Amino acid sequence: MEMKRIEADTLEEAYSKAAKELSCSVTEINYEIVQHPTSGMMGLFKKTAIIIAVKKVTPATTNEVAEEKPKEVTQPKVEASQNNITKTPKKQEKKIETEVVKEAAPVVENKLDTLMAKDDSIVDGFFNNEANDIKTVAEKQVETKSTSDEEAIIDDRDAPENKELSLEIEQKMQNLMKAGCFEIDTVEVDVFNGIAHIFIDGDDAALLIGKEGYRYNALSYMLFNWINAEYNLYIKLEIAEFIQAQEEMIDNYLKPISEHIKEHGKGKTKPLDGILVQIALEKLRAMFPNKYIAIKTGKDGKKFIIINDFNTRKK
Repeated sequence: MEMKRIEADTLEEAYSKAAKELSCSVTEINYEIVQHPTSGMMGLFKKTAIIIAVKKVTPATTNEVAEEKPKEVTQPKVEASQNNITKTPKKQEKKIETEVVKEAAPVVENKLDTLMAKDDSIVDGFFNNEANDIKTVAEKQVETKSTSDEEAIIDDRDAPENKELSLEIEQKMQNLMKAGCFEIDTVEVDVFNGIAHIFIDGDDAALLIGKEGYRYNALSYMLFNWINAEYNLYIKLEIAEFIQAQEEMIDNYLKPISEHIKEHGKGKTKPLDGILVQIALEKLRAMFPNKYIAIKTGKDGKKFIIINDFNTRKK
């Protein structure tokens, strides 16, 4: 059974396109939405609709398989005299046909079950692979930073190319804030060491942060996807003193954990959300440079940090 990946501006267009490519009507397709379309803002962050579509198994398919049912075995005719000829009653003929159909039915059902199971496994495998490839913005930034933790951080913000990037990103950020109707009077961008440091402040700064920082996380995710794709930079976003307050909170939270690690040699944090994972990871790696420290995901999808000794093998 053929599976198609369809991309279009809207879901309706994607459905129609899928039906056309699969040579069937829209009602005859099974589909899975990979990405919902979004209009974006000022031409930024626009997304198309993406679906995976397969043609449904229709009764016609059942009939095609049913045609493979075993042929009736006919007994060879025995010549006999007209006096000894006996006719087979109609009831008996119907009984024989019924038995043949019953024997063929399990064969048809088994083939259909195998066919459907195979298609389901293909679709499930596709989405599982897609899900396994997805990483959060915080994890990507942390992994990149961890490779250079031991290297000295060079402040190259005065380099001509970094100054140019800072002004360009800053101007676009100001336009973005104006389009969003936020009372923001300060937007500053400094690019150095491969990171765009963004500072935003104003009367509506709290609106950009949101309850428990959920809007901050969303804005940080959007800005990362834009700036990383456009300029190949990572970002560090500060709105008012939100990050500073979060760092102070994490410092207080990590004090008993660090004591536990010093005493037992290992430990882990509670589940942390959004930027808190990144802040905690950076601080723990600074505290314990000789420990294995990594982000893990629990069964409920929440992320936490584990701290342990590196595994060493005797040569």
